[in-house]
Amino acid sequence: MKLAAAVLALALAVPPAQRETTVGMPARIEALVLPGGELEATPVDSKSPIVLRIERTYPHGSEFRYDLEYTGLDPGEYDLAKFLHRKDASSTEDLPSIPVTVRSVLPAGQVKPHAPRTREAPDVGGYRRALIATGVVWIAVLVALLWIGRRRRQAEDAARPRVRTLAERLHPLVVSALEGRLSRSERSQLELGLVAYWRKKLGWEDRRPAEALVELREHAEAGPLLRSLEDWLHRPSRPEPVDVAALLAPYRDLPADALER
Repeated sequence: MKLAAAVLALALAVPPAQRETTVGMPARIEALVLPGGELEATPVDSKSPIVLRIERTYPHGSEFRYDLEYTGLDPGEYDLAKFLHRKDASSTEDLPSIPVTVRSVLPAGQVKPHAPRTREAPDVGGYRRALIATGVVWIAVLVALLWIGRRRRQAEDAARPRVRTLAERLHPLVVSALEGRLSRSERSQLELGLVAYWRKKLGWEDRRPAEALVELREHAEAGPLLRSLEDWLHRPSRPEPVDVAALLAPYRDLPADALER
């Protein structure tokens, strides 16, 4: 018993420098022999000034030897024995005092931290800068693809032969008729082609061409060109101007071979 008491006294006789720390800095006490059953650190709450951990426990005869680590959250003098309890819930009144000192790191008389120094805000991070650069590249590529596709379609449209309309085919014939250069046979062929087209379009195929021609002269679409062709034949001189485009308007959207179908 005397030997155990001597070992315990020696273990507690740790130099003061080893039992002192500052707020927030962990400190250790190693190979501390404490009497009685095995001990555990008492759970802490938000108001506890000390956070105590038992890192290792070693059997030491009928007692136990402990490696402790503690962190002070508030400056002051504390007894670590108050933050221990036994695993078997028995009394800890036989524990010796384990005094520690937690000092403040603030200068004397200062009760709040220094105001933070003003610094310039950090520049945009590399990751964000990389995302922006990637987005710009994608947009540029998309615009380039759209532009190239548009130019390619324009080139294909330009290379593709344009389909002539019936109005374009009839235009030189009508101009020749207007100027008196169209022969009677050519005018007859033109009239027969127009009559055949309108008979089919209007469902008059059961009527004779001569009968259909009489009615087509009064038709709102077919009549103007047919009447003009006949008028130009009998009246070579025309004091009033003639709007050829208006006469050919009904044939503007028709294919050039519409008269032969």
